[in-house]
Amino acid sequence: MVKKILFPLIAIFLAYRSYELLKTLWFLEPDALHWSVKIISAILINLFITGVFAFVGFAYKTNRLLTKRYYHIKNPKFLNKFAQLLNIELFRKFLLVLIWGKDKYRKRYFDGTQQGLENLDFQTRQSEFGHLGAFICILVAIIPLILQKHFLITIVTVLLNVIVNLYPVILQRVHRIKIERIRSIQFKIESSPI
Repeated sequence: MVKKILFPLIAIFLAYRSYELLKTLWFLEPDALHWSVKIISAILINLFITGVFAFVGFAYKTNRLLTKRYYHIKNPKFLNKFAQLLNIELFRKFLLVLIWGKDKYRKRYFDGTQQGLENLDFQTRQSEFGHLGAFICILVAIIPLILQKHFLITIVTVLLNVIVNLYPVILQRVHRIKIERIRSIQFKIESSPI
């Protein structure tokens, strides 16, 4: 109950900080900022906006805001080739080393049971929604930066946005391809005569 109140408040705070940062950058000339401040600004834009979606997603089932049809992967072969082109597997390994390599974190998402598979499916949708929302909002947020000619901030923001938000969206979709494959195998086993 506490997180259903506290986390949205944190999200509102982060949204406000995003607005204040973008408003400040709007009124500053690009030459008025040191390159290090520009890079820090790009990092903060990504952290603040991604945090808005993360904290709301920690408190509520935000994935329901998109239809089931959106989450259905229509062309798994294309998605797998695209993921291979972007080297999503390397990104996945990086995340395993950095965060998800510990058993206690992995078991929170998948414990090897049927219910664990359902939880993993839910978590992929939840994560995908949060990262997709942040990705789109950040792309919209950089429009004023482009108009004010804050090109270094824009470039760094976009690069970080791709790594922090687009890659996770694709990774979650690849995970759901694997989940569907497991479900298909389970269905064949359950429906075959013994």
